[in-house]
Amino acid sequence: MPSHSPAHQSRAVSGVVLGAVLIGLAPIFVRLAEVGPTAAAFWRVLLALPALLVLRRLAVPRQPGGQQAAGSTRGLWLAGLAFAGDLAVWHQSIRLTSIANSTLLTNLAPVFLTLTLHFGFGQRHAPRFWLGLSLSLLGALALLAGSLRIGRETVLGDLLGIVTAGFYAAYQLLVSHSRQRFGALDVMLRSSAAAALALLPISLAAGEKLWPPDTHSWLILLGLALISHVGGQGLIAWALAHLPASFSSVTLLVQPIAATVFAWLILGEVFGAQQALGGAIVMAGILLCRFAMPALTPVREPG
Repeated sequence: MPSHSPAHQSRAVSGVVLGAVLIGLAPIFVRLAEVGPTAAAFWRVLLALPALLVLRRLAVPRQPGGQQAAGSTRGLWLAGLAFAGDLAVWHQSIRLTSIANSTLLTNLAPVFLTLTLHFGFGQRHAPRFWLGLSLSLLGALALLAGSLRIGRETVLGDLLGIVTAGFYAAYQLLVSHSRQRFGALDVMLRSSAAAALALLPISLAAGEKLWPPDTHSWLILLGLALISHVGGQGLIAWALAHLPASFSSVTLLVQPIAATVFAWLILGEVFGAQQALGGAIVMAGILLCRFAMPALTPVREPG
């Protein structure tokens, strides 16, 4: 069983933060990739599979057995389908609204996840956890406010951003439960394979440009796969065995901070006092949730 010792939790918090930073590069990769948005998501998970397979071969084998493991395997495939929905809908959201709108709404995932745990799994959260979550979301709003666009032309993209948050909350919950029986690489392998199988027909049905036109495009997609998916998503999957899912989800609000900084450094987008203040508020909220973490009660299976 995964360890929940303070030492493991401290390392896991660092893993989630680093994972969120690496995922913060994903919007940059998607913007630079010369393929359709869902096609970029497909290549992200497909190109990650060989690296994940090699890492799994090198890792110490884990042999969960019995009926319990079989049920958990189904959960991994469901996690992959949820992740496919997250990527496909999010990439369409980026196309139909501003990156700021999409990023902010997608990061409502901690709200959906925490409410699901509260009402569906009997997990109770201290008032200061809710305060920290609210503070982090307020910080994200301040961080992105300068680039937000509100109007009829963004409504569909904004709605897709909210749907993305629901898919990502479901993915995090499924991975958190699966990590109680399987290693992070097992989770990543099966969920990535399921996501690839789901994303290819979606991309083809949408008539998107699927095949990258040149070496530069392939390198961009490889970076998306290895840095954001294997590195970023892999670290998060590892950490979910050692942290409450709700706290991990709040900590992922580091992602819009990282995305804003990377957009400033790579694309020359604005980063000033308002963005710095928003980032500081996000981090203060995450820290408050960290102090509330020992007060969380264990998740129970429904029924």
